[in-house]
Amino acid sequence: VSWQALGTLWAELRPVHGREEVSGGRESARVTHRVTVRAAAEGSPRRPRPEQRFRQGGRLFAVRGIGVSDDGAYLTCWVEEGPFA
Repeated sequence: VSWQALGTLWAELRPVHGREEVSGGRESARVTHRVTVRAAAEGSPRRPRPEQRFRQGGRLFAVRGIGVSDDGAYLTCWVEEGPFA
């Protein structure tokens, strides 16, 4: 899998939930966040999709779901912070 930068977005990043889990004898933490960005038209390359991710410096956020504000001006992206492969 390779990733390609598609652009830069201004966003509000807010933590929502965190949990620790043990998998394969290793501890890991999963944190979910709410990311709010300006809406882009359906099908636009500027509109985030669930198979994509955001990056803030060295932090990675996998997009898990997207909702549209009542007035259609903003998108709320529900993301999970990684590391991801």
